[in-house]
Amino acid sequence: MKKLLFSIFVLLLSIGGLQAQTKLDTLLPVRGFCIAAPESNEIENFIKFINEELAPRQVNTIILRVDYNYEFKSHPEIRDSLALSRKDVKKLVKACQQHNIHLIPQINLFGHQSWATKTYSLLRVYPEFDETPHVKMPAKYAWPNDDGLYCKSYCPLHPEVHKVVLALVDEICDAFESKAFHAGMDEVFYIGHDKCPRCKGHDKAELFAGEVNLIRNHLAQQNRKLWIWGDRLIDGKTTGIGEWEASMNNTHRAVDLIAKDVVICDWHYERPDPTAVYFAMKGFNVITCPWRKPRIAVTQTQDMLRFKEIAPKDMKPRYFGMMQTIWSSNKSFLEEFYGIKVNEKAGENTSAQCFRAMFDEIKKVNTP
Repeated sequence: MKKLLFSIFVLLLSIGGLQAQTKLDTLLPVRGFCIAAPESNEIENFIKFINEELAPRQVNTIILRVDYNYEFKSHPEIRDSLALSRKDVKKLVKACQQHNIHLIPQINLFGHQSWATKTYSLLRVYPEFDETPHVKMPAKYAWPNDDGLYCKSYCPLHPEVHKVVLALVDEICDAFESKAFHAGMDEVFYIGHDKCPRCKGHDKAELFAGEVNLIRNHLAQQNRKLWIWGDRLIDGKTTGIGEWEASMNNTHRAVDLIAKDVVICDWHYERPDPTAVYFAMKGFNVITCPWRKPRIAVTQTQDMLRFKEIAPKDMKPRYFGMMQTIWSSNKSFLEEFYGIKVNEKAGENTSAQCFRAMFDEIKKVNTP
């Protein structure tokens, strides 16, 4: 009799756990974490973090910002000096598979081809792809500047650029065994420049949409989905959101020109702007993404759940979930998270605290 009662008790516990998991998967299908890829000698530390921190919080998606930090065989000339090997990547893939975590690689496409005084390897190796070759990288970077330089872009109409970037996309997706790819595409300031012989005079919304759809269509041939950041699809002037978290260079109309199966990662870091509703109304699956302000992240999580609760039936599935974003290096974040190096001046406004606050709020979904 005792064995029977114990078996019933275990069964009830498992049913309760299954019901709680089903509820969480229904309300927040994506519980994500976005961070830069670790360097090769930091992989074991990151896997420890996956096992001990991400999996227990029921994170089911990791966006790993790889960019050119991989030992590409299709274009080895693009590799960065600290590139991950295929063996390194397989360690990460295995760790994520053990916890049913979808590991999605990111390479920044279109924009973000430079940072501060450094040109990244695509334009360094292939300078002919540069949308603005007349803009020279400064010895000392400052914003704003006379050239309007934030980050370089590649020219989406260059006849050779996609032979290179799409080969990188295919290779990195194969290595990560991923059914999705994140193309970045945020903060594209250089687009349709009036000195570009190919892009001059073109509608910037059509240029942006054309690049999104080209990448999306290529991925679809391998049954893969495209994820992008959403800022270029928001009208920064009409909304008052401005030039960073929205567009002031007329790319926002691309929202009506791109395929509806593109997943939108909607980031807002200073205010909980409710643009998830906008993207859902436009027909997109949308994920809200905080960064370093815990109170903002909590509000955004509550909003995502509320939007889903009150939405019409057809819109409910489009509220896809939440994703914490990290914009320091992998190593720096882990040092912050484990208290090895703490920024006392930041107070509570750190990405580590934001991460904890967001997932504490998500935990309440399964709390009676």
